[in-house]
Amino acid sequence: MSNLDKFINGFLSYYFIVEVADAHYGDLDRAKRMIERSIGVGAQAVKFQHHIPAEEMLREVPQSKNMKEPLYDFLVKNALKINQHIELANYCKQLQIDYLCTPFSWAAAQELEDAVSPIAYKIGSGELLDHPTILKIMSFNKPMVLSTGMSTESEIKSSYNLFLNFNKPLILMNCTSAYPPSFSELHLKFIARMIKEFPRAIIGHSDHTPGIESTLAAYTLGAKVFEKHLTDDEDLIGPDSEVSISFTNLKNLINGLDNLTLALNSDKQIHPSENEIRAWAHRSLVYLKSLNKGDVIQEGDIWGKRPGTGVPSRYIHNYMGKTLIKSVMADTLLSDSDFAK
Repeated sequence: MSNLDKFINGFLSYYFIVEVADAHYGDLDRAKRMIERSIGVGAQAVKFQHHIPAEEMLREVPQSKNMKEPLYDFLVKNALKINQHIELANYCKQLQIDYLCTPFSWAAAQELEDAVSPIAYKIGSGELLDHPTILKIMSFNKPMVLSTGMSTESEIKSSYNLFLNFNKPLILMNCTSAYPPSFSELHLKFIARMIKEFPRAIIGHSDHTPGIESTLAAYTLGAKVFEKHLTDDEDLIGPDSEVSISFTNLKNLINGLDNLTLALNSDKQIHPSENEIRAWAHRSLVYLKSLNKGDVIQEGDIWGKRPGTGVPSRYIHNYMGKTLIKSVMADTLLSDSDFAK
């Protein structure tokens, strides 16, 4: 059973995808090392990208500021070939981590399906509105993950509606496709809207910040699937290098998600670890002065003090006007045995 199947069937609280993208820079050994290290920090999946540059873009396309060279040229030099995808998919299977991939064209998707048959397909934000290609990839009858960066809510709905009769899991990822985005651009509370507006989908968060806090926040807001760019060498420059985190930070992030899994419990109860503190931290009724047998308790005679091992101070009014059947000392705990039954 794949990790994705375990997640879908409720055996995992969240599903974490390490986005290698093209951070292997065409080096198969680096790609395998990143798979190994992703397992070591507790990720459930490693995702690569399959590019056939001539099928997905013209040679001359606008160049955004996160690119240090034309994307077409970068991909020609660094993109994985299908035989490399086969080797990486087999390596992931051997090491029991899910291999995922984003095809950036219908031709790339066909190559992947014929050669690798991934357990799921990722559709990037740039392809969210490419309905013809999405519909063709849906014909593979595999779970689908769609990122929703640089799109309006109505555009997301138009793509979501393609899946209303789809019989495999659909995961919609909240996303801001800036490299990196500012925190004011993350719209994390949109996750709650997505959960309400897209009930057929599992909602996740694809994070392009260089930190980890927004992913942790997304978990508390209801996201269950997470995707984060990773690098094993921060000196290497590529399209995603400014938004990629180190393995050290990835480990901290996954540890944080594990801790939040334990912490996000909605049941309020007194825990065993609180009992010792409860015994001294709460207030009990205490005599403020020494009183004699036959005295009637009046305001100013008793008040709440620690520890909390006696009569709780909230019951103070129950004792006003009661008569003592024995003498008591100041700064001692009030007891029901001090009064007639």
